Amino acid sequence: MANKFEITAVKGREILDCRSYPTLQVDVWVNDAVLGRANVPCGRSTGTNEAYELRDGGKRYSGFGVRKAVDNINRIIAPEVVGEDVRNQRKLDQLMIELDGTENKAKLGANAILGVSLAIAQAAASSLGISLYKYIDVNAHILPVPVLDLIEGGKLAASELDFQEHQVIPVGAKSFSEAIRMGMEVYYELGNILAEKWGKHSLNVGVEGGYTPPGMKDPREAFDAELLAIQKLGYEDEFVLSLDCAASHFYIRETGKYVFMGKEITRKELMDFYKELVSSYPLQSIEDPLQEEDFDGFAELARTLNIQIIGDDLFVTNINRLRKGVEKGAANALLFKVNQIGSLSEALDAAQFAFRNSYGVQVSERSGQTEDTWLADLAVGLNAGQIKTGVARSERTSKYNRLLQIEEELGSAAKYAGREFRQPF
Repeated sequence: MANKFEITAVKGREILDCRSYPTLQVDVWVNDAVLGRANVPCGRSTGTNEAYELRDGGKRYSGFGVRKAVDNINRIIAPEVVGEDVRNQRKLDQLMIELDGTENKAKLGANAILGVSLAIAQAAASSLGISLYKYIDVNAHILPVPVLDLIEGGKLAASELDFQEHQVIPVGAKSFSEAIRMGMEVYYELGNILAEKWGKHSLNVGVEGGYTPPGMKDPREAFDAELLAIQKLGYEDEFVLSLDCAASHFYIRETGKYVFMGKEITRKELMDFYKELVSSYPLQSIEDPLQEEDFDGFAELARTLNIQIIGDDLFVTNINRLRKGVEKGAANALLFKVNQIGSLSEALDAAQFAFRNSYGVQVSERSGQTEDTWLADLAVGLNAGQIKTGVARSERTSKYNRLLQIEEELGSAAKYAGREFRQPF
């Protein structure tokens, strides 16, 4: 008897992400009838320890083409996975990892392996007639708080702000749908405030849809504007603030100092600035406050600030770096980006290790997103409690729209993480 869960075809192709850079789309067919499709995101603000994203080089697409990765999928990976049971996610991911044979997936490309890995999961869920979040965990029921990047800087925007994302989190909402409504109302009101004080060009947006006020250099000015918008709407008790600093990108390795707001400052001065922010604002989460190898500094901040300290470039969704962080007490939360590690199984392992060690998990997009919505399903499938996927533009809002659908599917079983976003269980 034929196996109705047999993979019968795998096809990779080159498509465009939201920045019009090439990326991968992968189709996995089961029993010649059921399709699983996944698009691969790409980062702009990347850590040096991330798995290898294979690009073509040369003149075509200024070197960013992914035809080599497509060829690796269609010529090398596909023959190995065709005929396998689509439900064997870990086995298939391990097969691809061994087929690559390098520590950082440099031979086949982490983007190639991840595209197939995600498409396999989508195909398995479709073959079983269930949503991807239920395939990840049959007990999935927690809707995440949206971490909304309302004002952008760093590598995500043509602005003068050194910190990458100045975020608001609607922790006081009663449901995900209410949280999104409140968050977007703050976004609209913030636009009015910025246009009036900082000029109409403030309404230009960065990579993830956040505003980019000309002349704004101090993150406290960003926070003040966001809080004013929140207050004008009467939501003072319903929101907290959050930062993604991406500090590795303004760290000078030769001097061991940071270039911040136009000056070179020491690690201690930067850490003291964070302490000032936490004491002055309702700031509850900081991502990558220090450069990506400063495990001791991350440990000190986690110990002294009593807020969520997230490791992104620090951990790169790699269980080995996360294990080192846990041993040192560095940070207390993992930023979960599947393309940093290159397969779904490895990313899920990192998330589960984080949970077991009382670390939070914030599921995150990349700057180069597509309209694909698997990220929303992963956030719910992990019961992660928090998701960061930008604020405006359709490749961002598609994730929020998917979460609204999931909330409807779950009905009364759905729980909004709210103020418990760090430990929503």
